[in-house]
Amino acid sequence: MRYENGRYLDGWYNRLRDAYVATMADLGVTADLSPADFLQAMDGYRQRDPQLAIVLSAIKATVKGGIGKLRERPRGGWRPGEPWPALSRPTWRPDIRAAVISRTRINMHHKMLKHAAATGQFPVAILSDCAVYPADGPSPLDFLPYTENGKPLPGGFRLGVSPGMVKNEGTQSVLWGEGAREEHGPELNLARYIKDGQVTATDDGQ
Repeated sequence: MRYENGRYLDGWYNRLRDAYVATMADLGVTADLSPADFLQAMDGYRQRDPQLAIVLSAIKATVKGGIGKLRERPRGGWRPGEPWPALSRPTWRPDIRAAVISRTRINMHHKMLKHAAATGQFPVAILSDCAVYPADGPSPLDFLPYTENGKPLPGGFRLGVSPGMVKNEGTQSVLWGEGAREEHGPELNLARYIKDGQVTATDDGQ
């Protein structure tokens, strides 16, 4: 047993989180905004400074690529039964990658259950960290519940810039959803295309 212990990804995560929050603040999206002001600040935030938008994309790519590297697969020239270089690295940790993904999914399900218990609403589509809900209006404020003192539902979805909080992925009409499924089949996962409404390829709903 090791005498020194701690969360394996804490230092990596904290540095990237701080970089992300600081870059978003430079783009005008800060952590102290009200839900309505946050949605307004998020509208077209990437166009305010194209160079900062590139930095933001690099931070997100580092997160995604870093988690992916924990279970790097064999590349060209590999033959079944042979080891590949990534297996000898101390950072080849598929167990940690699986734990990160599992924890993210569990948190997502907890929030959906909290939301359902409070409102009776369930998502019509789910993909990774995106959940599509029907609403009477185009804004997340049209369906997200708030307490009498204006605070978000405890344990539910909460709008904000910090990782783990909710951003608006996109809004489409019910007619768009029905038309897309009529054209591409009922298995079409609307969460995959809710951002811009462009269905690039059919899928099996997974």
